[in-house]
Amino acid sequence: MSAVEQQQAEPSPSSNSSSSFEVVEADTANKYEAVVPHWFYCKVIDSRERWIPFSRQDSEKLEEAHNSRKDDEQLVVPTEGGRYDVHLKKRLRCAMYWEEEVSEVRRCTWFYKGDKDNKYIPYSESFSEELEETYMIAITLDEWKKKLESPTREIIILHNPKLMVHYHPVTTSDDWGSTPTEQGRPRTVKRGVENISADIPCGEPLQIDHLVFVVHGIGPACDIRFRSIVQCVNDFRNVSLSMLQTHFKKAQEQQQIGRVEFLPVNWHSPLHSTGVDVSTYCQTIVDTVASEMNRLYRLFLQRNPDFKGGVSIAGHSLGSLILFDLLTNQKDSSEDQDGNKEGSQMGAYEQGDIGGVKEILKKLELSEYYSFFEKERMDTQALALCTEKDLKDMGIPLGPRTKILHYVRTKDETQDAQQQAHVPAGNDDESEDAPKPESGSSPHLGARSSSTNGGGKCQYLDVGLGQVSANYPQLIYKPDIFFAFGSPIGMFLTVRGVKRIDPTYSLPTCKGFFNIFHPFDPVAYRIEPMIIPDLEFEPMLLPHHKGRKRMHLELKEGLTRMGMDLKNNLLGSLRIAWQSFTRSPLLAVEAAATENEAETSLEKQTGEKK
Repeated sequence: MSAVEQQQAEPSPSSNSSSSFEVVEADTANKYEAVVPHWFYCKVIDSRERWIPFSRQDSEKLEEAHNSRKDDEQLVVPTEGGRYDVHLKKRLRCAMYWEEEVSEVRRCTWFYKGDKDNKYIPYSESFSEELEETYMIAITLDEWKKKLESPTREIIILHNPKLMVHYHPVTTSDDWGSTPTEQGRPRTVKRGVENISADIPCGEPLQIDHLVFVVHGIGPACDIRFRSIVQCVNDFRNVSLSMLQTHFKKAQEQQQIGRVEFLPVNWHSPLHSTGVDVSTYCQTIVDTVASEMNRLYRLFLQRNPDFKGGVSIAGHSLGSLILFDLLTNQKDSSEDQDGNKEGSQMGAYEQGDIGGVKEILKKLELSEYYSFFEKERMDTQALALCTEKDLKDMGIPLGPRTKILHYVRTKDETQDAQQQAHVPAGNDDESEDAPKPESGSSPHLGARSSSTNGGGKCQYLDVGLGQVSANYPQLIYKPDIFFAFGSPIGMFLTVRGVKRIDPTYSLPTCKGFFNIFHPFDPVAYRIEPMIIPDLEFEPMLLPHHKGRKRMHLELKEGLTRMGMDLKNNLLGSLRIAWQSFTRSPLLAVEAAATENEAETSLEKQTGEKK
């Protein structure tokens, strides 16, 4: 073949390399996929900065707002169930229901591993964009060993898609000055949140079925780990959300139920920031708690205008006592239609007409017997004069008769107690300047449960729920349930002189009351002995939400089992030792007897041979 033919047969190097480059470029261009960002916020935990991911639901909301309204300077996105707002342009996360340090927010795509732990830290948004651009060029052209210098003069090297490292700045000096090098211990670099070990929650249901306010006790620390009320309430909320998945998964998937929102009521900080005078300490506490609960409720409705669920309140330790005093002095609006400004739970009894009897029977859940009283044209004054025989002749059964008579008798005793005690509650040496209950309080409940006669002796009464002297504010809602955790209510009522609580008594505006306590809690007291002192009731054991037994029960059973095992092992060892001790002499005797028999037999054999 001639040189010319050979030249025509072989393609030119330039055309070959150009076409091959286009093929490589076409193949490698498909390898690059844009990184999916995830939003994080920074929080200081144990004096360390931690970058915590938003839920997938919130991150998608933030990303959508970021892409659609970049130029909106005032754009605010509610996150974490509406408890926090993110000011997108400022990149700040702010708490809405309580005071908390604002947190930095970051749109994260690239991460590096920290020095002291295995937590990944996101790069700044601007440097992440630079890393992403370098990565795109490297993977498109298949040209690696790319080196970048961060704003803090740290070195990042992209060796390949699977190996990217970050070096601390180690400076070396020469004639031209100091320059950073990639010496030192490298740290791992990751691209995309899916490549780091981050626990990202899915998010919270949008629908809120119930709202619970939680009031703390004495001091800012709320548990043995000295956590704040906000942290403890966060645990309540997290457990509640986890139970939706474990106990109500099907109902949640079918959107038949929503979630329960828990909000903390922090009264310690505002109370101690004002410098409270000792003489007004109690009044300031109830004012602070009530105003904070009303403020939170208004703000919650403002942020959740479609909320149609109920409200419950929970108090721990002293917080439960504060709530108990507030609730016993609430005014039921349904009983105030007659214009009774005193707001007494027995106001209907004092109306002196048949309508008052109807209201009384309604309170006692005996409305079905109203026709008996209407037939006899009996009003409240006539009811006060009724005897058991009269009610029996009217055809009222024994159970309802007992409740009606007890109601009448309790009302009369309460009026006597109010006449003897001119101030609502407190010490016997209170001055005339002591604050009087406001129009919304309940005098028959606020009246002290003990009075001093001329001889100076205290006569304890069997009525009322004596409280300290204060003007109790009114809540702007009616709680469904009152939960008392580790509550000293029973002890405080006893100290105030209350010997017994009327079994028919109910909180004016709250339907239910649950006293939840731990048997090892030194400040938790039961309520039942004050209601029915003649009977003993075993407390109901609350099942653990994970199905196991409570820690103290597991500990008790474990110690019992350990004691039994120790006892059995000890007895077994003693039995074996005793058997070996008693068996040794017997074996020696048997051995000696055997030896004597052998000697006798040997002597006989020897004699026969002779």
